[in-house]
Amino acid sequence: MLQSYNFKQGRKKKYIIFTKINNRLKITFLGTGTSQGIPIIGSNHPVCLSDNPKDKRLRVSVLIECEDLTLLIDCGPDFRQQLLRTNCSQIDAVLFTHEHSDHTAGIDDLRPFYFRQGNIPVYTHARVVAALKKRFSYIFENENKYPGVLALDVHKIENTPFFIGNKKIIPIEVHHHKLPVFGFRTGDFAYITDAKTICDEEIEKLKNLEVLVINALRLEPHLSHFNLEEALIFIERVKPKKAYLTHISHHMGFHDDVQKTLPENIFLAYDELNISI
Repeated sequence: MLQSYNFKQGRKKKYIIFTKINNRLKITFLGTGTSQGIPIIGSNHPVCLSDNPKDKRLRVSVLIECEDLTLLIDCGPDFRQQLLRTNCSQIDAVLFTHEHSDHTAGIDDLRPFYFRQGNIPVYTHARVVAALKKRFSYIFENENKYPGVLALDVHKIENTPFFIGNKKIIPIEVHHHKLPVFGFRTGDFAYITDAKTICDEEIEKLKNLEVLVINALRLEPHLSHFNLEEALIFIERVKPKKAYLTHISHHMGFHDDVQKTLPENIFLAYDELNISI
């Protein structure tokens, strides 16, 4: 069953219903790094010492813009820095893939958007909501809430399609070792991070894509993430027109060197990269 959500904008709780349909998406890679980012604090690894801006990676997140709708996938500890280097002044909803800190720790920096817009709609699994309530209990207080604290409109989602405005969102369940994680598809674009395994039923949701974004941590195998070889095998099975690799560790190597080894339709994403679909 499809679920449809309207969400509140502004202090007077006005409802906005998106009536224009425009399938063209602008995707901004806010961050493309793994949980520690690149460079890693105190590291003398050559990639961490690189002067190439494409080798400097904040924690993983993307911004999706379509007509009047702006969606954020994940809100990690670098969120404030990431948004200051964009022209984004509105976020209509946040989708969380899972509860790990590199995907959620920047939630408090949504406050400027809350001050302008009112409650921020959040879409994620009930398990993630429970984790956020433990870590950020002050945000979810109902009594004696501190003035100026962020307020959210929480929508608990399951592995079924739903709408934000007129934009259909299809969750894609993958496993991050044993932890279920949601990727998301909208239109001809899909974004998956922290995947190690994915079942055939979920792969079927990824057919006929223009662009797939998928995690590729490093060259060597890893317990809970695709390495480069696994990501390339997965891309070959899904067969998008283009694919971008994200959630990248310094152990992947230098951006420019790795890019030269990839097929012509597969790219290492990098911070502040913009693509249109």
